[in-house]
Amino acid sequence: MPVSRLNHAVLYVRDAEATASFYEQVLGFQRLPMGFRGAVFMRAPGSTNDHDLGLFSIGLGAEPSGAGRRSVGLYHLAWEVDTLEDLEELQGRLGEAGALVGASDHGTTKSLYAKDPDGIEFEVAWIVPADLLDDAALASRSAIGHLDIVQEKLRYGATTRGGVGISRP
Repeated sequence: MPVSRLNHAVLYVRDAEATASFYEQVLGFQRLPMGFRGAVFMRAPGSTNDHDLGLFSIGLGAEPSGAGRRSVGLYHLAWEVDTLEDLEELQGRLGEAGALVGASDHGTTKSLYAKDPDGIEFEVAWIVPADLLDDAALASRSAIGHLDIVQEKLRYGATTRGGVGISRP
């Protein structure tokens, strides 16, 4: 029996309440009425999961993660958006929050990279629908390019639903 998808992620953070406020205000996650002291569970907008993100407080004195620099560990989580218009809106919100650290064109995926208040990196991506994949998009997966959301909206449409036929039926 194969695994079908990631259901949720749990992060150790300095202050679950403060980190939850970031995910709530910037990405639109919703706090859920479940959990225990020092933990917050959240659902992404549009998700049908019981929860998508769990945040567990470990204290304000916690050191930053050394993953990828001096230890193995998780690099980032990736959240998917429906449209390039949504991606552009989040680019502005992440920029205003001082969280945006990069924007990349991976050919078949258009991605923003940001860090939460604990410095944990995450990706927000729009995925080119299967019926719009062409040779140019497929070929450009071998290199990471600069993301120009305005140009991508002209190419694919600002409100074209992403991921269709790839990450969703």
